[in-house]
Amino acid sequence: MTDNEHQVAGLLLAAGGGRRLGGRPKALLGHRGRPLVEHAVGVLRAAGCDRVHVVLGAAADAVRERADLSGCVLVDNPDWEQGMGSSLRAGLGSLAGTGATAALVSLVDQPGIGPAAVARVLAAYTDETSLASAAYEGVRGHPVLLGSAHWAGVAATATGDRGARAYLKTHEDVLTLVECADVAQPYDLDRQSDLVHLE
Repeated sequence: MTDNEHQVAGLLLAAGGGRRLGGRPKALLGHRGRPLVEHAVGVLRAAGCDRVHVVLGAAADAVRERADLSGCVLVDNPDWEQGMGSSLRAGLGSLAGTGATAALVSLVDQPGIGPAAVARVLAAYTDETSLASAAYEGVRGHPVLLGSAHWAGVAATATGDRGARAYLKTHEDVLTLVECADVAQPYDLDRQSDLVHLE
């Protein structure tokens, strides 16, 4: 493990309430016999993130109880119902003062994105000014690498379900796109019909 990897923290956004899934929190959906949040943490670790912060919201107590998140920093987002932006702000806030110089942001409901894609994006890290994103046939997606120099700007523009989208759009000139379509599938688990992807 390089020093670089020690400076990049995994930031998993797992606060969603699964509104379109009939209110089933996405973190607790079953995948390969374990809660989905546990799988997602494992992907970040396998890709090289030894520090992982997990933002919890919907059913946070149940997630703590049922999922093995030992070794992770658990961050409560009381405003999770406001959307992904609030979780991103909470997660970035939790990294302040930890020595992390970048955050690798991933979403709990994308199990088709495994360690190979995450490691590729992680490899785009150079320093605190790094800004990179996975791309799927040229279309920007997750995970996203945010150097700490960008955190304040991202937090200021992360509203509703937009996350870092607005910030990345205005910084396309310095954003590195890392093509991952050959090693990952970026589907989301948003609707009942998407659950066919779970094992």
